[in-house]
Amino acid sequence: MIDWTDRHCRRFHRLLAPDALLYSEMITTGALLHGDVERHLRFDPAEHPVALQLGGSDPDALAASARLGEAWGYDEINLNCGCPSPRVQKGAFGACLMREPELVADCVRAMRAAVSIPVTVKHRIGVDDDEEWPTLLRFVTTVASAGCGVFVVHARKAWLSGLSPKQNRDVPPLRYELVARLKQERPDLSIVLNGGLRSPEAVADALGCFDGVMIGREAYENPWSLTGFAAMAGQSVPAGLTRTGAAAAMASYARQRGQEGTPFKAIGRHMLGLCNGLPGARRYRQILSEGMIGSGGGPDLLDTALQAVGIGDERRKEAA
Repeated sequence: MIDWTDRHCRRFHRLLAPDALLYSEMITTGALLHGDVERHLRFDPAEHPVALQLGGSDPDALAASARLGEAWGYDEINLNCGCPSPRVQKGAFGACLMREPELVADCVRAMRAAVSIPVTVKHRIGVDDDEEWPTLLRFVTTVASAGCGVFVVHARKAWLSGLSPKQNRDVPPLRYELVARLKQERPDLSIVLNGGLRSPEAVADALGCFDGVMIGREAYENPWSLTGFAAMAGQSVPAGLTRTGAAAAMASYARQRGQEGTPFKAIGRHMLGLCNGLPGARRYRQILSEGMIGSGGGPDLLDTALQAVGIGDERRKEAA
């Protein structure tokens, strides 16, 4: 979720799902150890619980980055072993690490020794032509031996050549049955299912088998769906929450951040999908996106866009 789940996105999603565990975008060890730590790690306390997702393959660098994450107040450190992008492959981490479970185990040991908060791993079921089940079982068994007890499994292979990152999210078939087999083989581990979960019904089915679910694209593209997922998972949903109420809260947040120099576009871009599924959603997106071009408009754009399509009319409060 690089460039997606930044702190402004997470602040928005927290309004819709108060109890969900939120994940940062993947941040590389190099960016933390040689870059602007505050820019990468600063977040609003309202985002808790929030996990820091790291990208890297050097145990010492990951341990140092995990220490930074804990010092900044994150609730969990997650190692990404599933991203197939060419940039990540060039750095020899992400999905490449599916083929190096012993190295991942060393990384987990180093991070667990460095912090007191949980260290978890996100990964695929395999890469390229590797046989899926043996690859998956060996990877999880090896990494679990280093003390990792939580595995977030994207139930697709990653193709390191031949498919773009976007295609890697859609083209490889989903193999939920392999992840279910993993849970049966290792009931002692917490197995969280990721990939293709788009409806509350799908989440309910998954929660009957797995210890949790991770929602990615659906949460970003259709953020209001988070309210349905939270309810299905038995989590709280703010009483009386409406899209207009969420927009008003984010407008207030944007004004606060604007006093620190954050342009509204950095926040508003995460809210383009707020009205997806409603009549007028396309017009809402158009008004908001065009209004943010260049220096763009401010937080009042949210109300303007909602009013223009009638969603701001309190007589129609979230009839959908």
